[in-house]
Amino acid sequence: MIVKGDSSIRGVTIISEQEKKDIRNFLQGAVYCWCKNRRDEPFSLRDLMGGENFEWSGTPLYILYEKEVEKGQENPVLEAGKACGWILKSVINDDHRKFETFEEEMIRKYLWIE
Repeated sequence: MIVKGDSSIRGVTIISEQEKKDIRNFLQGAVYCWCKNRRDEPFSLRDLMGGENFEWSGTPLYILYEKEVEKGQENPVLEAGKACGWILKSVINDDHRKFETFEEEMIRKYLWIE
């Protein structure tokens, strides 16, 4: 649950409810892993699913990219990342643990505080 910072959530409507559920479960696992191993470090979607984890094929996240390609987006990678970021924010907001959220250099970050 986001207890400090902007907790507004936007819905992602380009995917089915089952696809969204699969993505949420996948992201929840990534959040739990981060909090277990890097307890006092803030994280962003880029930290969880970027860098060496940038290749989304074979994961539930890939459908976001495919849908953005289908829509004819000029930069489907960027748009898929934005959609995934909104889903991540909803995952964190629905979590029973408490998080702080803030922006740093235009990137949404989260920190587990309880």
